[in-house]
Amino acid sequence: MDVVYPPEAEAFREQIRAFLAEYLPPDWSGGGALPPDERRASAHRWRQALAERGLVAVSWPKEYGGAGLSAIEQVVLDEEVARAGAPEGLENDLLGIQLLGNTLIALGSEEQKKYFLPRILSGEDRWCQGFSEPEAGSDLASVRTKAVLDGDQWVLNGQKIWTSAGACANWIFVLARTDPDGLKHASLSVLLVPMDQPGLVVRPIVNAAGHASFSEVFLTDARTPAANVVGRVGDGWVVAMTLLGFERASQVTTAAINFGRELDRLCELARERGLQRDPRIRDALAWCYSRVQIMRYQGYRGLTLLVNGQRPGADAAISKVVWSEYFQRYTELAAEILGLEVLSPEGPGNGEALIVPEPGTPNSAACWTDELLYARAATIYAGSSQIQRNVIGEQLLGLPKEPRPQAVG
Repeated sequence: MDVVYPPEAEAFREQIRAFLAEYLPPDWSGGGALPPDERRASAHRWRQALAERGLVAVSWPKEYGGAGLSAIEQVVLDEEVARAGAPEGLENDLLGIQLLGNTLIALGSEEQKKYFLPRILSGEDRWCQGFSEPEAGSDLASVRTKAVLDGDQWVLNGQKIWTSAGACANWIFVLARTDPDGLKHASLSVLLVPMDQPGLVVRPIVNAAGHASFSEVFLTDARTPAANVVGRVGDGWVVAMTLLGFERASQVTTAAINFGRELDRLCELARERGLQRDPRIRDALAWCYSRVQIMRYQGYRGLTLLVNGQRPGADAAISKVVWSEYFQRYTELAAEILGLEVLSPEGPGNGEALIVPEPGTPNSAACWTDELLYARAATIYAGSSQIQRNVIGEQLLGLPKEPRPQAVG
């Protein structure tokens, strides 16, 4: 596999390194070393610095506010930011830029692109995702939220759950049933819905680690203009799968960098506890190292597809399974190294980590316990491992579909 980037990408890399050297303080150890409030403020300042240099969405077309560069330059930027331990991005940006923004570029109308994309980049519109429901998580096509056309507006009724960053968003993209009599997958549409209206209520949910990083959303006669459908009415399944493909491919090459940094931190924890020569611990650390390398080369493979103009597809499920199950295993290993300390952890915690903690995160028992609890959801959110394996088996390997239970009566 050729993992050498083209000369223009390496020239762009040098520009990013120069910017990072200028922006970050000489003693910068990473956002994880900052108190939570200061960490959030640092993230907002970082976003502003990126926006001033046209680096918020470098692979978007210039006519929509992007830099008009290729997917390689976007990955180069992400790699250098991850290596430098720059402040962690805002979760609304992950949802607005990497997921919805890229989906609008691929499938949205020209009017939607011209209106929404600049507002996403400016930060005026902050997005969250309204897909999962209490009885429609892994089986996403079973959503019950309904949208009925009333003149020139859609009227929505239903409930969404596990809505990441919902408490700080002012727009939500909703998967809803627009044809109650249609086939299961063919009666769905994705609608763009403003959240600042009486018919929409957001209630934060506290997770196992004690943080309210997601919410449940109630829609009661909530409204949005008829033109706010992504793609055609009834194409919601295709739109949703395209968006989820961008979600699962969003870490293309940075997952290996971030998780590799965490593996270094885990090795240091083993040394601190005098377990670096324990054969069982060494074997587990070696397993972790092998998975990080798999992520690295799987990322390069995904980048090759993006460079060739292919949208993320079923193969993104492989990366999702690898990184989410690795996330759980390495935090479980940390708990094994900590032993009884994990039952009564001390020291600073990790705060509300998105996927992996920021550089500078303390190597404390409390921090590792936070990560352990947060990681339990990794094999569920963004597509459960069971569903990802079905995708791999059916769409990539050509295996027959999983048998469905027979209806009773």
